[in-house]
Amino acid sequence: MDDPAPPLLRQGPFVRFLYVRVAASIALQMQAVAVGWHMYELTGSSFQLGLVGLVQFIPAIVLFLPTGHAADRYDRRTVTAAAQAVEALAVAVLAAAILMGQLTSALVLAMSFVVGAGRAFEQPSLQSVLTNIVPPAVLPRAIAASNSAAQAAVVAGPALGGVLLAVNPAMAFAACAVLWLSAALIMLGIAVERTPPRREPFDLKTMFSGVAFIGRHKVVLGAILLDLFAVVLGNPTALLPIFASDIFKSGPLGFGALRAAPAAGAIITALILTRHPISSRVGHAMFASVAAYGLATILLALSPVSILAMAALFALGIADLISVVIRQTLVQLHTPDEMRGRVFAVNSMFTSTSNQLGTFRAGSVAALFGVIPAVLLGGLGIIGVVLISAGVFRELLRAQGYEPVKP
Repeated sequence: MDDPAPPLLRQGPFVRFLYVRVAASIALQMQAVAVGWHMYELTGSSFQLGLVGLVQFIPAIVLFLPTGHAADRYDRRTVTAAAQAVEALAVAVLAAAILMGQLTSALVLAMSFVVGAGRAFEQPSLQSVLTNIVPPAVLPRAIAASNSAAQAAVVAGPALGGVLLAVNPAMAFAACAVLWLSAALIMLGIAVERTPPRREPFDLKTMFSGVAFIGRHKVVLGAILLDLFAVVLGNPTALLPIFASDIFKSGPLGFGALRAAPAAGAIITALILTRHPISSRVGHAMFASVAAYGLATILLALSPVSILAMAALFALGIADLISVVIRQTLVQLHTPDEMRGRVFAVNSMFTSTSNQLGTFRAGSVAALFGVIPAVLLGGLGIIGVVLISAGVFRELLRAQGYEPVKP
């Protein structure tokens, strides 16, 4: 088989799409590092760290129906760019507050809510537009390449965020604003091939059609729910400021290194999948990757030193990337373009809320039982989810390839 990577990288629209993914991913990760560090510095509370996840979770839930409708009814490039401009404004407010000495935990939570609302609109449109740029035959590799670029940014983002925090706390938020604005401008210039969307009525049937579509496709439903429950139970990233500050005593730079470790594992895996995509026994690969995610979380809890914690997070990133590529490819190839925005809005709601609920769960459990027990219980919970899901989602476990399953 001819390697499709060079043609992909020679296509201007796809290269510009990669820039948007990279810039937005760097901005998001830098924002997460800066928000987490400032919140813990302001409050010293693991519960407050969990609240950051909760306030970003709320708009993902409340807005998932109109965001999907917007992605299918309007130009997806415009929707994405507008959302990124809103995110840029939110972090610019935080940068200004730091410079004026007015930063408070309430303002951090409020602007985190605004960023969450922007991402609720950004994700369905951004994810849906990829199939308007590349042909279906190379979509699995394009998704892997896109994730590789994004994960490279996720490696750089936390580390850069840590450096900027150490130099000047306001610089991290200011850099986020610049990156999100540049991504918005580039997004508007991407040429896409898409049939003009039908102006479907804004009614309950149309709004909930994405939910109904996923419910009819059990493989897609299983992949989404497996990811949801695994991340809700096991997401340890909200507690990394405590690992860096109180357990390993490594400061902002150590915190950035811990945040970058999962992305380092993910980018290496994504580069491999770009050339050698998983094309058979995808169901078994999905379950194995989620189980590995749980084992890596347990290893993180048991790590006595920072280097072992980084290794555990590196393995966690490998496992997470494999499950993400499989899930995204399944959703892309199973969904017709005219309703892809609504389906991805549901998918984004589940993935976004799983991360934010996982953040809230981690902070809450850590406040009750301590940081190490919270992470350990999360890893054990993931293993339990895999065992239960293997029986509940047999269609996903038996999936051999990405071909659509009849409803």
